[in-house]
Amino acid sequence: MSDSVAKKADFIREIIKGDLASGKHDTVLTRFPPEPNGYLHLGHAKSMCLNFGLAQEYAHVGAQCRLRFDDTNPAKEGQEFVNSILEDVRWLGYSLEDEPLFASDYFEYFYDCAIELIEKGLAYVDEEDIETMRAKRGSVTQDSEPSIYRNRSIQENLTAFAKMRAGEFNQGEAVLRAKISLTSSNMNMRDPVLYRVLHEKHHHTTEDWCIYPTYDYAHCLEDAKEGITHSLCTLEFENHRPIYDWVVKNCTTPSTPRQIEFSRLNLTYTVLSKRKLGALVDSGVVSGWDDPRMPTLAGVRRRGYPAQAIKNFCQSVGVTKFNGVTDVTLLENEVRSQLNTQCLRKMAVLNPLKVVLTNLESEELVSVDNHPENPDLGSREIALTPEIYIERDDFMIDAPKKYFRLKPDGAVRLRGGYIIFCKDYKLDAQGEVDTVYAEIIPGTIGNSPPEGIKCKAAIHWVSVAYAVDSTVNIYDRLFNVENPDAAEAELIDLINPDSLQVLTGAKLEPSLADITLGDKFQFERLGYFGLDSQSSPSHLVLNRIASLRDSWAKRK
Repeated sequence: MSDSVAKKADFIREIIKGDLASGKHDTVLTRFPPEPNGYLHLGHAKSMCLNFGLAQEYAHVGAQCRLRFDDTNPAKEGQEFVNSILEDVRWLGYSLEDEPLFASDYFEYFYDCAIELIEKGLAYVDEEDIETMRAKRGSVTQDSEPSIYRNRSIQENLTAFAKMRAGEFNQGEAVLRAKISLTSSNMNMRDPVLYRVLHEKHHHTTEDWCIYPTYDYAHCLEDAKEGITHSLCTLEFENHRPIYDWVVKNCTTPSTPRQIEFSRLNLTYTVLSKRKLGALVDSGVVSGWDDPRMPTLAGVRRRGYPAQAIKNFCQSVGVTKFNGVTDVTLLENEVRSQLNTQCLRKMAVLNPLKVVLTNLESEELVSVDNHPENPDLGSREIALTPEIYIERDDFMIDAPKKYFRLKPDGAVRLRGGYIIFCKDYKLDAQGEVDTVYAEIIPGTIGNSPPEGIKCKAAIHWVSVAYAVDSTVNIYDRLFNVENPDAAEAELIDLINPDSLQVLTGAKLEPSLADITLGDKFQFERLGYFGLDSQSSPSHLVLNRIASLRDSWAKRK
């Protein structure tokens, strides 16, 4: 799929098309506004691809997408998250034409707008405690009770709000509320809080402020300040749109943006919530936000997912008005599709068993294709030595009838090399196979087996003499239930116990000794692999990016 123009029609593009045709707008300005209170996940990727993708699609009319950090809650935000978001945006290939914006850069503007609302009699400082406010809130079927401060004078409110800014209230002692309604069926319109007191150091403004705007108040003013034409957000903000419109209508703003909601991304076997993912990090269930099992962009990047696979997946999911659940297999297949065309084939043995080729007197060079579907990628020569490693499950003593790999008095082909015939094996003290003894059948490189020898399979191998030692992480889905969000059990109890297997004795072919971060390969018959960011030259660590096929479908 192309990055440039999205061909898939949707209701948002129809709205934009109509706005441009009618002359309502002569360009398109979108924004991607993450809160820096955690690492971005695949759900954010959908929003990012939509907003930046629209800017690319309508570049001919000067469209832009602006990255803006919605940093209005210093208690949960930090520079670590800002840095990770910048890395995620660049990784997905979206260039930032301008410096990223920060909601905190508009704090003075937000404050001035709040003064304007107070002077219009549309906002008041409420000093009732939070328990009282909650008790008076009412319900969908019961009106709210007014605060005893709701009808204080404009001057009293201006004085109290100035005291809030000056730090004369402790946290929780006062809030600024919009004076809208006590009876609205939309609970978000029941005199919502616009400002609260937080004596927290801010990552961007340090200690300049001790009052901070709420999302519902600040977000629409940010959009209006920047001239955003189409403010795209997920469906959970649909009931918040009346506040968005109310604030823009009643404050002096340079533009009037429009909020449009679309369905968020939901994936099977996956949790897409920064709060829940953060809890997994804090509890130590995963090693961090970039754990390769996590659905964060940092996690899938470390695991080895190609950025283009993420973008193709988000484009294929599309944009709708209806919440649904997407099968994570669609993402995994997109990853395989991308890797299959990109990755050279290599050989690695993850669970090694030694095979002695008793009649191979000295090493020989054999030729192996780098990509069986792309001859232009050529081939490589690998030394076949008298001692090799094969996968332990490629040899079986009491093999069933349809087992076509190596077995006593049975033959199998070595990838790119000879057909070998098993003559004997040796057990260790625990009764496990320690060594297999086999003979090469001369003249069988590239040729059929001689008469009387049955050979229906080829297996991969690595020379003992030239093997490169490595630790390999075998990753699988983090959760073992299809919808972990809906399960009654605690999230930690739904973790797939096989989501990580660490294999410490893996053997790689010698060409993999000098791989670098970002290199990806298909290990023949095993899956797609790449170097982990925690790897070092003295201790290679590789991650399985994806298996060759969907093993979960077979299980189901």
